[in-house]
Amino acid sequence: MLNQVYRLVAARQFEVQTVAETVTDNDIVVRPRFLSVCHADQRYFTGSRPQSVLRKKLPMALIHEGVGEVVNDPKGEFKPGSLVTLIPNTPFGTDPIIKENYLPTSKFRSSGYDGFMQEYVVMHRDRVIALPDGFDMQMAAFIEMISVGVHGLTQLEAAMDADSNTIGIWGDGNLGYITATLVKQFFPDSKLLVFGRHQSKLDYFSFADKTYLVDDIPADLQISQAVECTGGRGSEMAIAQIVEHIRPMGTAILMGVSEDPVGIDTRNVLAKGITLRGTSRSGRADFERALKILSASPVTRERLQNLVGLTRKVSTIQDIIDFFEGDLTNYWGKAVMEWDV
Repeated sequence: MLNQVYRLVAARQFEVQTVAETVTDNDIVVRPRFLSVCHADQRYFTGSRPQSVLRKKLPMALIHEGVGEVVNDPKGEFKPGSLVTLIPNTPFGTDPIIKENYLPTSKFRSSGYDGFMQEYVVMHRDRVIALPDGFDMQMAAFIEMISVGVHGLTQLEAAMDADSNTIGIWGDGNLGYITATLVKQFFPDSKLLVFGRHQSKLDYFSFADKTYLVDDIPADLQISQAVECTGGRGSEMAIAQIVEHIRPMGTAILMGVSEDPVGIDTRNVLAKGITLRGTSRSGRADFERALKILSASPVTRERLQNLVGLTRKVSTIQDIIDFFEGDLTNYWGKAVMEWDV
């Protein structure tokens, strides 16, 4: 099968390349429908990754968040036209201990492996999951990011002690909003506190019990467990504040990605017996749990639909460039494109 792949070949430059695809009985051919942009995609688009990384990764099709429509299933398990969510993590092995998203042999779409900006995507059979009826497609486009939040909170469940009285989320961006929304499902009896840098963004967290600007946190405030969702240069301050305000023996889940090393106050981490646990990406089990939560909770779906920001139909390479450029100035929410190339 010949396929058209829209690859980034240099900063802000896409080309259409024709690729010969082999479809086996273990594959499903999907036509992408709605795709959502991640900060990682933007770092490639703008060329802000180190040049050594760009030389290794490009040319490459971007986007690892999306939903699509089944075009062909050799086994007939999915009918043509079925709507499915797409799992970007693609394992090529298993381990009894290491989860699929941490296996070094796994490949991840839009990170050295073509993402979903293609005419058709040939997916391994276990990398697609049917979408429930009635889901908003623009919200469904970033189920991958929701699954990342699910994975982080699942790891918090596994690592934390019995004190779930107060959960603190550091970060007022997309990941912080998604994770805070999910906290209400994972820990419904816990008090949810959100810490951010922008009051205008914190205002969106109306479901939280309390929000704080990071430069105005009461000195005596204590939290039971914490999740860091800032990333970048903000990670260091967020981790420092978590170490300061978390109760002894608490657990902090680190989810924000930073290009540069950050300093950590190990003296107080040791003195308070704090557990720091890093998480990255997600696997099929996290997608399944995310879909279960979304199906059972209309309130959660409604809150996440509020995260839809920039939306636009794209049909040409220039449309794609304009969409990425528009997302760079998008103040709030996820940018979702209707893929019509």
